[in-house]
Amino acid sequence: MAIRLLAQLIIHAIAEGNPQMTFNSASEDLEEPFANGKGGIATAPSGTDGDADDPVQAVRRLLETHRGDRQLVLMQDFPDPDALSAAWAYKLIAANYKIECDIVYAGTLSHQENIALVRLTGLPARRWIAAVDNPNLPNYQGLVLVDNQGTTSQLYKHLRAAGLPLVLVIDHHAPQSKLDAEFIDLRPHIRATATILTQYLQQGLLTLDRNNSKHTKCATALMHGLRADTNQLMHAGASDFMAAAYLSQFYDGQLLSAVLQASRSKRVMDVIERSLRNRKVRDNVSIAGVGYLRYDDRDAIPQAADFLVTEDNVHTAVVYGIVHDEDEEREVVIGSLRTSKITLDPDEFIKEAFGQDSEGRFFGGGRSMAGGFEIPVGFLSGFYENSEYNRLKWEVFDTQIKQKLWRVVNPEEGMINTD
Repeated sequence: MAIRLLAQLIIHAIAEGNPQMTFNSASEDLEEPFANGKGGIATAPSGTDGDADDPVQAVRRLLETHRGDRQLVLMQDFPDPDALSAAWAYKLIAANYKIECDIVYAGTLSHQENIALVRLTGLPARRWIAAVDNPNLPNYQGLVLVDNQGTTSQLYKHLRAAGLPLVLVIDHHAPQSKLDAEFIDLRPHIRATATILTQYLQQGLLTLDRNNSKHTKCATALMHGLRADTNQLMHAGASDFMAAAYLSQFYDGQLLSAVLQASRSKRVMDVIERSLRNRKVRDNVSIAGVGYLRYDDRDAIPQAADFLVTEDNVHTAVVYGIVHDEDEEREVVIGSLRTSKITLDPDEFIKEAFGQDSEGRFFGGGRSMAGGFEIPVGFLSGFYENSEYNRLKWEVFDTQIKQKLWRVVNPEEGMINTD
């Protein structure tokens, strides 16, 4: 009851843009900030005692150790508001320790809200395509992963192969692979990486100033990231509510409203229409393949899944397509899952459906109420003039993906009928 009342107060404050609402999360948070063996993983830096139970203190010491360094902050190929805002917050915190950071990603920003967020706030993120060929790479002393564990970035392997040491991992997703970072702050019990970075701010790694426009814009981005990953706080936990309450003192309500009012493009609407036309519904699960998409339209897939899950008698929607990257001449099957079913774990569902690659990395994963997957097309990559060949290739992948998904939905059915 107390949490519900708190939620109502925070949502009202956010809606009204009330800057007077204040909570001291450090003393009142109802969830432990980190719990070893209970949804969190911590690997303390060498020479520290007990920091595994206090990730903020561990990160503080790590930052002191690397004072004066230059670091690369890596996001997933298609960064969402949670990743963008958390990476920016880390960059500001690191600057407090004389650490210069560059925020990079390998894919593209295609979701209208992500584009608006970067443009309206001046969020300092840029695209890197060929990491190994970048002449500035030797200038960096460390790599930081934010809102990912390297499995959703095509740059990660190249950066590690180039000898860049992994300094820090900050993420709220379930473990995806083994990492050899100096410190790992991994908290699957928290709904957004923006919440973790906000806790860093609350506990003194950086003091936000309302009169500093960069701080105000970053707080606005964090609020957007937190809302996006918790379905407008509807799926938030106590830590997320406390983080939102703290950010409500600094964020710009009008700026957030402008970001949220960004309109959908015609291409996104076309993909949503295609998902409606192609969907198959069985056992309250809607599955839709949308065919081939341009790299820049990748974010239309999760938006289509968001739309399909709102249909009557549907609790889970999966939308996928083959995304073609003309720059890299590669193709990837990309999919998104959305669910309103509390007992369905998207992370377990996707991992069971698609498994792992030859190196033991899962093709996808998830969090509360949402998940995603990326499967390289590999040898069959390439879009050809022969439309019949492209159609046949899509039918093969479409059939295989549906078969794997339906087997998880109803294991007793076995192979699907391809007639």
